[in-house]
Order: sequence, then structure tokens, then C-alpha cells
Amino acid sequence: MNDTLTSDVIGRRVSVNGECATVRFYGTVPPVAGLWLGVEWDNPERGKHDGSHGGTVYFKCSHPTGGSFIRPHKANFGVDFLTALRDRYEDEPEDDAKKQIVTIGNIPVETIGFGSVIKKQSQLSELRDISLRSCAVSCSGDKGDIASTCPNIRVVNLSQNLLSAWEEVTDIAEQLRHLEVLDLSENKLRFPLGSPAPVGTFAALKVLVLNRTGVTWAEVLHCAQGWPALEELYLKSNNISISERPADVLQLVRLLDLSSNQSIDENQLFLIAYLPRLERLILGDIGISSLHFPDAGVGCKTAMFPSLQSLVLDDNRISQWSVINELDKLQSLHSLSCLRNPLTVGSEAKTHLQFIIAKIGQLRTLNRCEIRPEERRGAELDYRKAFGKEWKEAGGHQDPDQDRPSEAFLAAHPRYQALCRKYGAPEDGELKTQQPFLLKNQLLTLKINCPDRPDQKALEKQLPDSMTIQKVKGLLSRLLKVPVSDLLLAYESPKMPGREIELENDQQSLQFYSVENGDCLLVRW
Repeated sequence: MNDTLTSDVIGRRVSVNGECATVRFYGTVPPVAGLWLGVEWDNPERGKHDGSHGGTVYFKCSHPTGGSFIRPHKANFGVDFLTALRDRYEDEPEDDAKKQIVTIGNIPVETIGFGSVIKKQSQLSELRDISLRSCAVSCSGDKGDIASTCPNIRVVNLSQNLLSAWEEVTDIAEQLRHLEVLDLSENKLRFPLGSPAPVGTFAALKVLVLNRTGVTWAEVLHCAQGWPALEELYLKSNNISISERPADVLQLVRLLDLSSNQSIDENQLFLIAYLPRLERLILGDIGISSLHFPDAGVGCKTAMFPSLQSLVLDDNRISQWSVINELDKLQSLHSLSCLRNPLTVGSEAKTHLQFIIAKIGQLRTLNRCEIRPEERRGAELDYRKAFGKEWKEAGGHQDPDQDRPSEAFLAAHPRYQALCRKYGAPEDGELKTQQPFLLKNQLLTLKINCPDRPDQKALEKQLPDSMTIQKVKGLLSRLLKVPVSDLLLAYESPKMPGREIELENDQQSLQFYSVENGDCLLVRW
């Protein structure tokens, strides 16, 4: 780029030695001769000042060290779409071709690797999925060239390029009529305030990634008029505040990623609570600490988020059980991730995860791990037992006619009564305060039967509840003279007669499976 620029460079994106910036000023900076570009760096540590020099403000930066002056010839203003495409896919030497896979939304895209297959321009028309990440794309090029050269592209990764305005994106998209997936992450874009893109430009678009683009919620809703088929929208790290409810837009969206937008609070979430198709909501690292659905009382389901099946709340500030109680009000919630919250870290983390399972009855996956039936049963029994004394002191009773726990208890433990109906009310023997550091209070007296060996005499043993299934098998192997590898264990409880619970994970403890005093181990080989 030479020094003969015009004022329309203001707002353009540039790259300088691999660092991206936005042009904020073009002109002279006395007393030094010649023309300068004043740029605001994406990485403020790269700059030296706030746009001022010698007491004169030439431009403004959002960070006090985000600005620099550079000579125009040092700035790379980028290339057009087709130039980047040919550089990456047509001119790739066969010996250097390497296959790399990147993911856009949930869709894997092959970035390079055509090698000997794609060497001529005519073969660009066969391309379906492309990645031009970090290829300095700044514009579409001559009108119609993209449509005539590569009309069949469906998936495009344009992240970390030099696109500076949404209009440049629409100029590309209107020539790709089959475009279904578009990643524009890390392009600092100016979005239009006037009319949205012409009808049909994004007619086929299903996945749009706008992470770190600087887009606002109002701009999203304005542009969304041109995204009639959109199903997945990623808006991570844009400092977004949800300012209004989507009206006649985003109605087909199934996945919405709002993670790392620290301005979002629970009241703003109510504005998106009635998106009819929303199945997965990602709210990681937004700083949320509370949640309440005012339309639903204790033990009831909310009308909000009617289709929501999966919720991600990782890296937030959740420390209160009331938030977990509220999540049980979501009528379709099956999957929850709440990693690295105060409630799920520390010495009590394992116990708290079990309590979360017990508190959210329809949950099938927690922190990306499947909840197996025996794990749910154990969690619910442990929860029922842990709060049994509190339940009785609050007015709970084994006799249904006298069972009247207080409103305060029911508000703190909305599922407790349902668990009592499922497993029976806790018995007085279960309500005694345990002394976990005394071994005698951790020993379980268990019967041991071999149902397939009627000639084998029944046994009775006292075992620590912390004993792993593997160690139990080792003990039984010695007692019964049977190889460990041949043993299959299960147990049955007097509380659930006729039902066997398999002890299939050798690394788990008897306590994990909620084996209790008086239960019967069933041994087969």
C-alpha cells in the first residue's frame, strides 16, 4: 500500500506484521513530514498511546494504550475473496498440502488438503466447504466473480480476516446462494442501521458465528430479518446486553451462544425466554449468580424456554441452591453443564453434583456425563437421607395423614416430597446424626447370597461403605474360591423388594450405589 490514500480508509481493517487494527485517522502529524495512519490495535498492548500526540487529539481509542501512528506502506489492507481462495486452494503445492479440520458451530470443515485434486481454477467450482481463516480477506472483489467461479460453496470460515463492514459480507453472500454455514469471528464489523440485506441473500443460512465481532443485540435483531432459516447463532464475547425481545426474527433458532457477555443478567434472559424452537442455550462466563422464573411456584413448571433441552452455565457465580431448584422448573431440560461455579468446586463438589441430580428430576446429562439409572437412584436416596432430619423437624412424617412439612422446607427442597413418594419416607433409623470419622458408623452389615447356587450357604459380613466393588469382589473371591474375573455382583434392598441393582463399576464404592445396612449382596458366577 503506497502513500496515495484517500479519506475513505477511515474504518478499514488492516494487518501489520500479523497484528490486526482499525484505521481511525489518515493525514499529517506535525512536525514529522508525510502522511500517517492512526490505528487502534485489537491488542491494546501493541499500541503506545490513546490517539493523541504533542497535545493534539488525532483520534480516540477505547484503551489508553490502544493507538499508534504507522506509515501507510506498512499496512496490509487485505485481498478480495477469490484471491484468498485461489491462494489457499488452487496454488497449494502438492508436497505441502496438509489436511486440517476446523469446526464452525458443530460442523467440521476441511481447510486444506486438496493437493493434487484442486490445481486449476475450473475445479474451484467443485468446492463445498472452505476455510479462509486469517487470509486477510477484506472485500468480495468484482461483482459476479464469486458466483461464476465457485457457486457451490455451502460452508465458509472467514474468521480473523480484515472485513470491516456487514455490507462487505453481504456482497460475498449474495453470490453464494447455497451458503448454509458462515463464521465471521474476530472481524471487527460495522453493522448497518438502515435497510437489512436484500431478501434472499442469506436465504439458506442455518449457522452464523459472530464471536468477537463487536455486534450489539439491536444490530443482531435488525440484521436477523435477512436470516429467515437460521438455526444456530453464536455471539460469544461481544459485550452484548439483551435490550429487547425478538419479534418475528430468530424464530427457528435452536442454538444460541451468549457466553462471555458479562452485561447479561437474569432479567435480560426473560426477553429471549419465548423463542419457540430454542433447544440449547450457552451462558458460560456471563457472571450470573441468580435465576428465578416468576410465573411458576414451588414444584411447578415454567412456561419460559418451552423447548430448552440443554443449558450451559459453566464459569459463573452460582453459589445458591435456589438456582438449581429453579432449573427443575424448565419443562424440557435434559442436559446441564455447570462446571467451575462456587457450588460445584471445592471439597463438597462430588456431594453437590449428586444433590443437583436429585434436585432436577428429568436431567439425563450433567457436566457432559450421562446420568445412569443407578447413579440417579443413589443420588436421590442420599439426598432423601441427608435432609431427612430437617424434613421431620419441619413437620414431615412417615404417616401421610400427618405429613405437613413447612413451606420454607418445601421451597428449599421442592422435590423432597416426590422422592418420599418414590422411595418411601425416611425411617427414624436413617435420621440419626452420623459421625463420619468413626469407622463403626461407616460399617454396613450385609447379607451375601448366591441365588444361582442353592447349595452355597448364605453369609453375613460387615463392610465399610467406602469399600470399592473391586475390593468386595476380591474378598468374595477368597471366601467362595471363585476367580475375581468370573464374579458378577448386584444387590437388593428391603425398601425395593424384587428389584436388583447391578454393581457394574468396579471403581465405585458401596456408598456410591447407596448400599445400606440390611441390604443383600447377590453373587453370581
